[in-house]
Amino acid sequence: MGYKSFESFFPEIAKNETRTITIKEDNDTLPTDCYCLVELYCDEPGCDCRRVILYVISFETEKKYAVINFGFESKNFYKKWIGSDDEEIIEDFKGPVLEPLSEQSEYAFKILDIVENVILRDENYIERLKRHYELFKSKIDEKIVVLNSGISRNSLCPCGSGKKYKRCCGK
Repeated sequence: MGYKSFESFFPEIAKNETRTITIKEDNDTLPTDCYCLVELYCDEPGCDCRRVILYVISFETEKKYAVINFGFESKNFYKKWIGSDDEEIIEDFKGPVLEPLSEQSEYAFKILDIVENVILRDENYIERLKRHYELFKSKIDEKIVVLNSGISRNSLCPCGSGKKYKRCCGK
């Protein structure tokens, strides 16, 4: 299973709707900077994990400070989806949690705290993540339909970009 940025399919929406955290002066929490929460979604066809990976990246330096998993459904959803009653596994899928296989900065736990206790308390943001997930997954499913319909890689992409399929949605 791979992950791909929301921006790779929807650059204009991402440009206008990427959430940020701004720290105006150095303190014991984080250095002064604007931190972008870059959304990545699972690009596995047929997967319905209803999760987002948030890469928290410095706007100024482009350094990655944290990688956070967040599942926006209920614990019962993940219990059924995973097929396990193991609370620890379910908590990791539900999140928010730091991605254990990704490199994290010294500030990762502080960023996780801000994301969990400030950013993810905003219901409008949660709804935005759900909407982005649906848009992203529809694009993945669209690719499957295109591939199964016999469209050539050298045909114009059916998304309407004007590019060849292999240079657009067929990447």
